[in-house]
Amino acid sequence: MTVYERPKDAVSVSTDFGAVDLTPDPDRPGFWVLLFDSFPQSYVDLADPRHLRFKYVQWLASIADCVADQGAPIRALHLGGGGLTLPRYVAATRPGSAQLVVDRDAALMEAVRRVLPLPSDSAIEIRIADARDAMRSSRPRAYDLIVTDVLIRTGVPARLTSLEFATAAAEALNQGGQYALNIVDSVPFDFARRQVATLRAAFGDVCLFCEPDVLHGDRIGNLILAGANGSLPTRALAEWVERAPARVRLLSGGELEHFVGDAQPVADADAVDSPPAVPI
Repeated sequence: MTVYERPKDAVSVSTDFGAVDLTPDPDRPGFWVLLFDSFPQSYVDLADPRHLRFKYVQWLASIADCVADQGAPIRALHLGGGGLTLPRYVAATRPGSAQLVVDRDAALMEAVRRVLPLPSDSAIEIRIADARDAMRSSRPRAYDLIVTDVLIRTGVPARLTSLEFATAAAEALNQGGQYALNIVDSVPFDFARRQVATLRAAFGDVCLFCEPDVLHGDRIGNLILAGANGSLPTRALAEWVERAPARVRLLSGGELEHFVGDAQPVADADAVDSPPAVPI
């Protein structure tokens, strides 16, 4: 675990969902860490939003990079705001993109906008609402990219892990759009395998990003699942993996089939929270 000493100019916020600290990195001016219940949750580079420190956010960015032609604006829905790291990245790499961020934590979003202000031309809208409600009310084919990155104390909320939810996401994506889900799990991956099965029931194509040591059972960690109504740009994602800043595995095709095994999709009636989130 990375330990961040709390500088004098750190900003603390108490919310309905936990204790939040916005902490400047003493070694790198302009860099901030968002700590949720003392765990690092987001890392923001105000000078260069394209600089992504956390590995799982790099994986999400690689998916966003493949949604459309390089630099082309997209329509994105982010369920879960945090430090708004990925929306900032999309705004910087795809100027003119229309992005909606949905988060239930009004106090957190107010603090982030105040302490880590968004660029005036970012076109990032923030809406205080429940992620499931926002997905339910989305128009068909409204988005090119949907990202679910909602981690609470108990992990990913059960209501965001079901086939009903994934199907709503598929309906809100255009034909070339992509869906990404951040989860936490470890061997034997009972939760992750069912989540892959769930996405495979909702989307035409699915893949998974994971660190090798997590996949081998050395520790718990983040997994990013991606789905598309059509075909995922698997070749482009595999090429990114080869040059990624840190080692990562991309499972698709037969490897993903082997990973899923006999796991079945999750319905609302039997959905559960993911394993608890852990420090990055």
